[in-house]
Amino acid sequence: MIKVKVFTFSPIQENTYVLYNDAKQALIIDPGCYFTEEEEKLRAFIDTNALQPIQLLNTHCHLDHVFGNKWVYDTYKTPLCIHPGEEKMLELAPLSGEKWGLPFTNYSGPIHHVQEGDTIRLGNDALTIILTPGHSPASICFYAEEQQFLIGGDVLFRESIGRTDLPGGNLDTLLKSIREKLFVLPDEVVVFPGHGIKTTIGYEKRNNPFLNS
Repeated sequence: MIKVKVFTFSPIQENTYVLYNDAKQALIIDPGCYFTEEEEKLRAFIDTNALQPIQLLNTHCHLDHVFGNKWVYDTYKTPLCIHPGEEKMLELAPLSGEKWGLPFTNYSGPIHHVQEGDTIRLGNDALTIILTPGHSPASICFYAEEQQFLIGGDVLFRESIGRTDLPGGNLDTLLKSIREKLFVLPDEVVVFPGHGIKTTIGYEKRNNPFLNS
């Protein structure tokens, strides 16, 4: 069974996820640790629980979701896995950092590409990749069908959706992604978003003002 640990990092208050199992294997998704103390907080959790990070994953590559990529790779030697459609966003992330007064050193290690329908393994458990563009060109979600949860990035929030005024964003595309890729999942699926508190697919179907009109 997969356990989910969330950290909220950086001035942008981004949710960083560590998924781990009883065998002590771990996935690090969207490391947003910007300050040294945030890196140490993430390291302390991994060390205290004797976890072995086996993969580094980004739902998308806006700056707040990639701040910690380099540190994770330097520390745990886990190459980055992203959708190929996000490489340009990753390349541009440091420029965004300068614009927002949050300069950082970008990841420059090896990149492994993942595609919609691919499976990410964590021991005997599996996460399926769902392609959900709109907030960024090739945002992906990680769906744990057996445990009924989704690591959703900045696609769907509690009573809200991801912003679409950033480079590569498109409102119609985002709404289509949510309706056709996420709202077809069971109502009970828990959504762990890139910012804010968790929600469920069913709750958003009933209550999200951007999607129930």
